[in-house]
Amino acid sequence: MSSAKAWYLIAYNGLSASAWFSLLLQILISLSEYGYTSTYTKVGIYVQWVQTLAVLEILHSVTGIVRAPLFTTLMQVASRLFLVHGIVAQFPQEAAIENPFYTSMLLAWSVTEAVRYNFFVRTLSAQIGGREMSRDDGVDALLTWLRYNTFFVLYPVGIGSEIMCIWRAMGGMKSLARGNVGTSEDGMYGLAWWGCVIVLCVYVPGSWILYTYMMAQRRKVAKGDSSANKKRSKKIR
Repeated sequence: MSSAKAWYLIAYNGLSASAWFSLLLQILISLSEYGYTSTYTKVGIYVQWVQTLAVLEILHSVTGIVRAPLFTTLMQVASRLFLVHGIVAQFPQEAAIENPFYTSMLLAWSVTEAVRYNFFVRTLSAQIGGREMSRDDGVDALLTWLRYNTFFVLYPVGIGSEIMCIWRAMGGMKSLARGNVGTSEDGMYGLAWWGCVIVLCVYVPGSWILYTYMMAQRRKVAKGDSSANKKRSKKIR
């Protein structure tokens, strides 16, 4: 990777890490003062901007700047854009304000992304410095552990919360369809409801693909650590 690409990716990942960590702090402060019902009014618009920035990751994958698989990148970014723009922004009362799962979804997202982007910054910085991530370095070891272990909990929490946000919004769609029987809006909300049914049907297999991808990445890292330990043992002998 050229130094120009590396510095660009460090800047992008650093900005994203700061944005998601800022979101995490805002949510925690809002929760402590007002409870989950205030989350959307406090950070809803901010979430839209931060998540939309991730569209660049699709471009990174398409152009080969990063080696991330296009399909999994596209699936994750598209599903989140659908949630923040197509679900929450259109049905904020049902999907977010009256829904504690909106807050749990954002907490899972923000912790996951703050860790992920910081890990990428650290990895790229190491590459520029002519070294690899090392388990002997405390920061490297911590970020690597967080990156490849927290998803065991955060992915199910995030995915489950996403499903509940869609489900709550579907209730709003059904109510609006009933209130506009015989009008064009009746058909529009009915179509949107069935669209969400289709989305939910593909959510489980789609989520499993993302989860197993992370499991595969974790195994690669574990193999790398094992090989490094064997080399270290030989040197000691």
